[in-house]
Amino acid sequence: MNDHSHPVRRAARQPDQATGGRFTTALAHPNIALVKYWGKADPTLNVPAVPSVSITLDALVTETRVRFDGSLAADSISLNGEELPFASGQARRISACLDALRSQAHTQLRARVETRNDFPTGAGLASSASGFAALVVAAAAALQLELSPTAASKIARAASASAARSLFGGFAELPAGRAGEDVAALSLAAAEHWPLEVAVAICAEGPKAVGSTRGMIDSAATSPFYGTWVETAAADAAAARTAISQRDFAALAAVSEASCLKMHAVMQTTCPALLYWNAATMATLERIRSLQQAGTEVFFTMDAGPQVKAVCTPGACREVAEALESVPGVSRVLTSGLGGPARLVGSSCV
Repeated sequence: MNDHSHPVRRAARQPDQATGGRFTTALAHPNIALVKYWGKADPTLNVPAVPSVSITLDALVTETRVRFDGSLAADSISLNGEELPFASGQARRISACLDALRSQAHTQLRARVETRNDFPTGAGLASSASGFAALVVAAAAALQLELSPTAASKIARAASASAARSLFGGFAELPAGRAGEDVAALSLAAAEHWPLEVAVAICAEGPKAVGSTRGMIDSAATSPFYGTWVETAAADAAAARTAISQRDFAALAAVSEASCLKMHAVMQTTCPALLYWNAATMATLERIRSLQQAGTEVFFTMDAGPQVKAVCTPGACREVAEALESVPGVSRVLTSGLGGPARLVGSSCV
């Protein structure tokens, strides 16, 4: 990998000297999986049952500030300006991620964490991916830990599997693993290799009713399609890797749309059914089909939520965005190129 694939590089220092009343700040971007992640080989360790291949988006950003402070009795966390209750699920996940870093730094210092997204949170736009990627980079630097990309990715994956990919820019892959296996993501290509563009149709602003973790567990237990989904995922990932290497848009479109629809078929045959689409989602898919029939190089993908991501060749994003803006029920369209890795942006006084 080249140097910008390394999210954390810091000289070692005693962690108890790393507070100093200053926040360490990191930025990270969400990623969208083209070959989808849905299913856990080990729910406790967040080990994926299937490989996933993703692209990182530069226009959507999570900013996370971390300060370790000996005066704190417990971690203190705010998300988008609102304090998270100490016992909430989100707060527990963040503290568990911090615990993994504290263990490596041999410290018990508690942290103040402030994180903000400039895009809808918990709505199928991978806010947890960018959030935990930024958290790992900021907290590791605040503790003066020097983490390799593999080590940082493993810590991020344990908090949110998709976060393992958001540590990297451009194209990334998270391999499947087995129970107890500590897998990490890897970079497939930098954004400059193939500067694809993405238009994101926002079809609902609020958080989704059923989170991905709960949905994956239910799908594995109840969907009659889950076994076939897992069995065919490796071939999809291989096809995507080849398409990215060769910059073959038609091949990437075919495998990405097929992977997306297979994943949602598993979701929809879960008991109770996971119906993340709404009327605007369907209308947006129809509009993308119309664009394809007219010769525009574009394809769709969706995660666990109603938002539709339209991936297109360089230069086509404006046309695609304008077409999606007129779809009934689409509240707005975000446009993006491919982004870089999670990164430090400095430190500041309290």
